[in-house]
Amino acid sequence: MTLAAQARAALARGDLPAAAQAAQRLAMEQPEQPDGYFLLGMAAVEAGQVAKALPMLEHALARGRDAEHLAQYAKLLILLRRDGDAAQAARDAMAAGTQDARTLDTIGCVLARLGDHETSIAPFEGAVAAEPDNLSYRYNLAAACGFTGRVEAARDHYETILKADPGDSRVHYALAILSRQSVEVNSLPRLEAALARAAQPENRLRIRYALAKSHEDMGNGREAFTYLSAANADHKRTIGYDFAQDRAIFDAIEGLFSDGAPAAWGAGLEESAPIFIVGMPRTGTTLVDRILSSHPSVGSAGELQAMPLAVKQLTATSSRLVIDPETIAASATIDPLAIGRAYMARAEHHRPKGTPRFIDKLPANFLYVGHIARALPQARIICLRRHPMDTVWSNYKNLFASQSTYYAYSYDLMDTARYYARFDGLMALWDRLFPGRVLSLSYEALVADQEGQTRRLLDHCGLDWDAACLSFHENKAAVATPSAAQVRRPINADAVARWKRHAADLAPVAHWLATQGIAVD
Repeated sequence: MTLAAQARAALARGDLPAAAQAAQRLAMEQPEQPDGYFLLGMAAVEAGQVAKALPMLEHALARGRDAEHLAQYAKLLILLRRDGDAAQAARDAMAAGTQDARTLDTIGCVLARLGDHETSIAPFEGAVAAEPDNLSYRYNLAAACGFTGRVEAARDHYETILKADPGDSRVHYALAILSRQSVEVNSLPRLEAALARAAQPENRLRIRYALAKSHEDMGNGREAFTYLSAANADHKRTIGYDFAQDRAIFDAIEGLFSDGAPAAWGAGLEESAPIFIVGMPRTGTTLVDRILSSHPSVGSAGELQAMPLAVKQLTATSSRLVIDPETIAASATIDPLAIGRAYMARAEHHRPKGTPRFIDKLPANFLYVGHIARALPQARIICLRRHPMDTVWSNYKNLFASQSTYYAYSYDLMDTARYYARFDGLMALWDRLFPGRVLSLSYEALVADQEGQTRRLLDHCGLDWDAACLSFHENKAAVATPSAAQVRRPINADAVARWKRHAADLAPVAHWLATQGIAVD
């Protein structure tokens, strides 16, 4: 067995010392060849030694442009949040050409992480063609099909997976949200059977959410709430969430801006005018993104982490969290011009080609409105507002990234209500500090008067009227949010006052919000 084969075999069985030893010998015996350095890098990656892995892969690429090496380099760059470099490496890997299923799947995953779901389809299809029985590769292709509107193809791939693995909870949930369930066509018996077999908490979480969504679609409010409350109560215990974590973040932001913008801040970056769509999740942010990106002068860059990461990078705080009280406090001494430049550098490679303006649709950027307003004075900011009870309910019933700290509040109704109240107060602070900078847009008003509210949107963004914005549902761009199915249909009032189906169960939330001065009638 060659040294390269020895290293790969050791990696496959998880024997990292043996893999590193074989790769080291290979690099010493063949210093002008890339394989030894590449395998040393892969052993370091598996050991969690990212800083050590990076130069090894770069040494390999200096000696050859192999597609596998480029794909793994791109994956590593994603971990290091070097998205622009990762995008280039992924494109180079595709150009290098390969029939290897793992490499093709890796390229697709990198592109998907970068939000380029349309381009990810081809490598995912190649991976599945090469290894049709690999369920992980097929799942990635199915998800990409769903994001890009290929609904029937997505469903076919998901069903193929379930034939081989009837308990795959990711697939059960994906199928539930792919399209509306009905009394005539639904998967309730299959979901209930899968729940009975599910042993892992994460599997039970997804299947219960799938059952809740199906019952909600069918008008079975009591059953939907029962499954949701069980799923969320279990998950809150699993992640150990306490609202004090988010309270501290809101307190830190309000403390930083208690007397206006920090005194040390100067001028920001004047020449750039991105469009930020912010607000609580599930309040119409994706809908507004589709409306605006249907304008010929605007493209959507998706939900970027560029602003949170720019602030984190410049504060250089030691915590592993992107946002925490320490990072917020440290941002008081950062030059807003530096924030603006760091943001634009991170956002640049996500910008769609061919449009002068771009949208950043990360809802949680409402936490950074103060930073945005000073760092990017020409930026336009739109905050979606939805009825408080619909906002709480829609957050509670949606399964976000289950390990993300951004959404940890959403597994408890009262935590979600508390979060909404703090959001509401923070937006009031931004309005006082930066009057006119944030357009507050009512979801209900948009549904009731699509053209009138669309004209408000375009005017706020400094854009001329274009009737294409009224036909947002014809926009072919990928959608990687839970609203993917909704925004491919014309605007409708189906989601307005949805909370009233669960008024009895939500009564404590309504009462508490009223005590906070938040009208719910």
